[in-house]
Amino acid sequence: MLQQTQVKTVLPYFNRFLQKFPNLKSLSKTDEKTILKLWEGLGYYRRAKNLLSTVKILANNNFKLPDTFKEIKSLPGVGDYTANALLAFIYNKETIAVDGNVKRVFSRILNKKDTEINFENFVKNNKNNLFFNNRNSDFVEALMEFGSIVCKPQQPLCYSCVINKKCKYFQSKKKRKKTKSQTKKLRKINILCYLNKKKQIGLTKKNKVGFLETFVLPKIKKRDKKLDKNWNLLLNYNQSISNKTFNINLYYKFSKKIPKNFEWYKLNDKKEFIPSFTKKILSKVKVLYQ
Repeated sequence: MLQQTQVKTVLPYFNRFLQKFPNLKSLSKTDEKTILKLWEGLGYYRRAKNLLSTVKILANNNFKLPDTFKEIKSLPGVGDYTANALLAFIYNKETIAVDGNVKRVFSRILNKKDTEINFENFVKNNKNNLFFNNRNSDFVEALMEFGSIVCKPQQPLCYSCVINKKCKYFQSKKKRKKTKSQTKKLRKINILCYLNKKKQIGLTKKNKVGFLETFVLPKIKKRDKKLDKNWNLLLNYNQSISNKTFNINLYYKFSKKIPKNFEWYKLNDKKEFIPSFTKKILSKVKVLYQ
């Protein structure tokens, strides 16, 4: 859950999740629909699918997590960062989960841009300095927290930092800044909502738009596609999802029929799993029934 998501956002989801699934065995017996409903609103839904796939694999090995980097990384959705974090936290291995906080700490200590550092090699070359006791798990967690609380992105607490004497960023008059992230490209799309008098909307899983694939969405078209005159513009707004930002023209029309591969969904349906992107659309078209 913490991949790409802040702790304060995750906590209520995590607590509800543990109440429903207190152990891996109970989780392995659930289905995708149930886990997605619990995940609803958290985004990045592939994480939930990968978690379910992984626990079903682990069920064949008495729910024991592999203890090598290669084996852990072979599990669905597990990359370098997650594999290293699991090895450190569970098996106390001499490895570091390099997230944004950790990159910032090392970059400032060296007073280099993060793009100038090969973090994998840096950890390997400094193993004796980094792992000098048997508390590797604590060290990895402390490093993350240090980057979050002390070596913050903005207004770092340099003067009270316990390692400022060894920090080249603090000591140098010419401080190297983090490489600026690229501005998200604004994609212009039209969203077309089929509505009926029963307060239902037509949704489909067949959009092929490059995001939220396999999830229910209204009809989506690129802005350069011409629309027929039956569509009514409700409003224009911007919305971000994952690493994409969309400028959306939201259209609607009332219809008794919907195209093939569409199904009617109630605007107020709380039982079905509906991604947040779609939920926002539903909240906007509800004004047409007031």
